[in-house]
Amino acid sequence: MATLLLVEDDEGLAGLLTELLELEGFTLLRARDGEEGLVLARSNEVDLVILDIMLPKKNGFDLLRELRQDKSTPVIMLTARGDEVDRIVGLEMGADDYLPKPCSPRELLARIRALLRRVDLERQTAVETTTSLTGVKTIGLLQINPKSRQVKADSRELSLTSTEYSLLFELVSHPDELLSRETLSRTVLHKRLQPFDRSLDMHVSNLRKKLGEGDGLPRIATVRGQGYLLSMPSAQMRNG
Repeated sequence: MATLLLVEDDEGLAGLLTELLELEGFTLLRARDGEEGLVLARSNEVDLVILDIMLPKKNGFDLLRELRQDKSTPVIMLTARGDEVDRIVGLEMGADDYLPKPCSPRELLARIRALLRRVDLERQTAVETTTSLTGVKTIGLLQINPKSRQVKADSRELSLTSTEYSLLFELVSHPDELLSRETLSRTVLHKRLQPFDRSLDMHVSNLRKKLGEGDGLPRIATVRGQGYLLSMPSAQMRNG
């Protein structure tokens, strides 16, 4: 069963979540402040982090920023109810999902399971992918190695979160094809698109920034009111 890291200083909420998650069979690590959370995240094989924003010693944003320097561990952030700024900032910094507080423990459990299923599916896909002898998919100057999950853009190695990698792989699998926001929300985030939910758009924005721009690189184009498509470079898409 997966190992989860809960970084939460609210003893009441932490106790409730700990009891529920352990009853569901998860191994749970608990940190009461941001500094302890970062140490535990880096020193243990953690499958997913549940991260509060308002924490002693180091807030959730700072913890996430430092964690993303060397780890792509999936992160669900707990934000103040209705605080859109916190949600947007968290997603921009690499959080995979968010849930407003006070949250339903059962909804959090459902989000955890959905995110873990997505990561597991990506790993299975990587193992099963045999696009060539090397398994490397080349799109102009973009290279994706499904086995190692390594992505390079014009020889630059990109540090992508699990969600960003899943989003890129989905777009690359449908070159020059319009994918609706609803479709991408289901296939990448594993949830139905809700009104005013900007999480998918923030993940697209983050991915665009990391891909950068160049003559030989594909571009993620927005089709207003419909969705996104991967506009291919002039060079033909090929498998290396």
